[in-house]
Amino acid sequence: MKRKIGKVNTLLDALPFIKKFNGKIVVIKYGGSAQTSPTLKKKFAEDILLLYLVGIKPVIVHGGGKRITELLSKLDIDTQFIDGQRVTSDEVMRVVEMVLSGEINKEITAMLNHFGAKAIGISGKDSNFITAKPLDIEKFGRTGIVDRVDAQVIHRLLDEKFVPVIAPIGAGKELGDIGYNINADFAASAIAKSIGAEKILFLTDTAGVLDRDGNLIDSISIDEVESLKSDGTIYGGMIPKVDACIEAVRGGVKKAHIIDGRIEHSILLEILTSEGIGTEFVE
Repeated sequence: MKRKIGKVNTLLDALPFIKKFNGKIVVIKYGGSAQTSPTLKKKFAEDILLLYLVGIKPVIVHGGGKRITELLSKLDIDTQFIDGQRVTSDEVMRVVEMVLSGEINKEITAMLNHFGAKAIGISGKDSNFITAKPLDIEKFGRTGIVDRVDAQVIHRLLDEKFVPVIAPIGAGKELGDIGYNINADFAASAIAKSIGAEKILFLTDTAGVLDRDGNLIDSISIDEVESLKSDGTIYGGMIPKVDACIEAVRGGVKKAHIIDGRIEHSILLEILTSEGIGTEFVE
């Protein structure tokens, strides 16, 4: 009986958050181990389904860098990174789109549909809803940055009760342009700002932002970020994720979170519990 009461108490703890976020948009950047582990994939799908069924509107933006690198290697196509960004030649771009828009996007969409969510997979090229421009054409080739997001495309899908699953490929402006490879973190941030998301979550392979002693920092204001970068607390691969969080919050998203995607049901723990997990970014 105590165990049953415990389950009820867990549901009651979630109730105020279900009410708070009902009808609100939550953007989830899906990557890391949560995207590769069979067990974590299943838990992710269950989390999205539950959010969907209680009236929260999830929007998924996914990466796929590891699989892109694996296929490039199999095809004997050279790939390199500068400052953490992939240099995207025309040849690499074709592989990037094949993996992101083809393999990974449809895999995620099929998985969510299997569990009962009404998911639809798209890339920024669909209806030209994300247009992009080069980050630095001479240095990075077809690695791009978001120029514009047509928010109405996503809103129409949400109005029709779809869960959008978005591959971060940007459309070019010229006829025949093969498009741009956009960093998934920054694509998620740009989408969240444009569609008026309440919250954005970045699933990673770390507990969140850690202090110099390795302890989790629960909350960071955007004014604190530069000093944490300067003293080396925030460094390396965490910098672009933090920058994407700051960009989202400055763009009107109420809260941004970096959470540990290696934890089962990490999305529900963050959104539907009073304690939450990971690091939140606020103004």
